[in-house]
Amino acid sequence: KSSKMALSGGNTLFIDEGASRLVKIHPAVLFSVLDHYIRRTEGQTRVVGTLLGYMDEVNGCVVVTNCFAVKHSDKKDEVFLDMAPTMQDLHMRVNPKETVVGWYATSMDGVSIVDSSSLIHDFYASQCHDPVHLVIDTAMTGDHVGIKAFVSNPLSVNGMGLATVFRQVTAELETSEPERICLDRMMSGVSLDNINSNSSGDGEDGEAETVSSLSDLSHEMQSLEGSMKRLLEMIEEASSYVDKVVDGKIKADDETGRRIADTLASVPRIRPEVFDRVFNDNLQDLLMVSYLSSLTKGQLAIAERLSATN
Repeated sequence: KSSKMALSGGNTLFIDEGASRLVKIHPAVLFSVLDHYIRRTEGQTRVVGTLLGYMDEVNGCVVVTNCFAVKHSDKKDEVFLDMAPTMQDLHMRVNPKETVVGWYATSMDGVSIVDSSSLIHDFYASQCHDPVHLVIDTAMTGDHVGIKAFVSNPLSVNGMGLATVFRQVTAELETSEPERICLDRMMSGVSLDNINSNSSGDGEDGEAETVSSLSDLSHEMQSLEGSMKRLLEMIEEASSYVDKVVDGKIKADDETGRRIADTLASVPRIRPEVFDRVFNDNLQDLLMVSYLSSLTKGQLAIAERLSATN
């Protein structure tokens, strides 16, 4: 079932200065919003949806972990929302920790806040306390996909509401360990020039070369080697920083010191021979998974060739 509603009226003000609040966004949310925008109906200028997440009471920030699309239509002084409670119920079954924390929208011709934003925000204020409004700049005004987060406060004089004031707050990307590994794999992929050069051949040979090059670059061993190199570089950088602080060359930073201490405390203390055994066991598992993956790709390629010839 879905509930349709029309929101009308409302005035909107925008202040490009933030309140002391932090919003942490997981990468899956951004991909979902962009996918929603790409699949929008013809003639639609922006898309909106519901943000799911939780309130981190310890750090005093809002963590956005998921989202889902909401059908809507903008008219002059009205906004029609086609809410789907079933979507929220399904998300709650999968992860009961996630609740409604706000809503998202893509920019409208590069503009983050429009007149109808106050109407939609007032609706979400009835769904959760102090909702967050996330705006994705799909117009790419700064040659990149910008991300902004807002909270709102009513502007009133003598108890009479005049407008909704949006204040920008700090938004940052937070990744879990699996998400970070996935993003590293995506960012370390083959360049477009390399793909174009490999696919410039005639027919299936060029396509086979492209698939082969992508397969080689995405090999698990290369990914492991790259991760170990980055880890070594970060350890050397942290060690150099500590040495400079001890020698009095630079001033110590309390926050950096706490982060280094927390990182060292999270490293398990195991004997070298035990570590070698565990590492070798995991490496063998990784090689087995890589082999099975390559074998599956080969079988799929053979099946496609056979079906094409038939």
